[in-house]
Amino acid sequence: MKAARFDYERATSVVHALELLKAEGADACVIAGGQSLLPALNARVSSPSKLIDIAGIAELRGVELRGDRLRIGALTRHADILRHPLIARHAPLLSIAAHHIAHPAIRNRGTIGGSLALADPAAEWPACVTALDAEILVAGQSGERRVAARDFFQGIFTVDLAPGELIVAIDAPIAGADETFAFDEVARRRGDFAIAGIAARWRPSGAGLRLVFFGVADRPQTVDLAAAAVLQHARAGALAPLLDQAVAGLDPADDPFASSAYRLHLARILAGRIIARVVEGSA
Repeated sequence: MKAARFDYERATSVVHALELLKAEGADACVIAGGQSLLPALNARVSSPSKLIDIAGIAELRGVELRGDRLRIGALTRHADILRHPLIARHAPLLSIAAHHIAHPAIRNRGTIGGSLALADPAAEWPACVTALDAEILVAGQSGERRVAARDFFQGIFTVDLAPGELIVAIDAPIAGADETFAFDEVARRRGDFAIAGIAARWRPSGAGLRLVFFGVADRPQTVDLAAAAVLQHARAGALAPLLDQAVAGLDPADDPFASSAYRLHLARILAGRIIARVVEGSA
């Protein structure tokens, strides 16, 4: 099958892109890396009247340290995140997770902003930015606004992004000296979307362990575990009560790829792996 007919225009700046979105209305669609949109067009799952190409907007690319915050442009590619020294130093969770995203050909084209805007429940970036307490910077005709990642994802392929708005950047606090990060997922094949996964942030002397599950609900699911409880149960070799607590709120749906029970089992296994990993690093 081929895509339905559409018009195409390249935006030269954020302002230009917003003008084009306003002029075309709700039937317009933004394309950047196109790694999710192009298959949807060809399957006619998406049939926009116009594609607005933002891939050439330089101001939407790059990584910049601003005080104690890290700003990542929406058009920064997965491959760039994987190898960027500022991300490796100040947001290492993103560097770790990038290895799990699809394959090199897709990582070389796909963008973090595109992934966040799509909000696939099995994608890695929504869970990661939620674990980091990042903010999503959104531009529209009335200016720029910030949305906490925990509030941005509202359901399957649904985000806090109004018609005519555009993700311009991700703003995240830099990692603290006592923080460590972990990531794990299970997929049918290397590079497939996850059946279940976890992005985690560990603060042994502070907030404790944040687990953000993905692939098991319609949006990232956050569970916070107290540091003392994590250390106590892990060192006593009695993780079962802690794992019960971690997955208590999860209720995955059945689908053609995995049953609800299997996804829940995987989530529990992954939580155990993450806890063992972070506690060993704190020893």
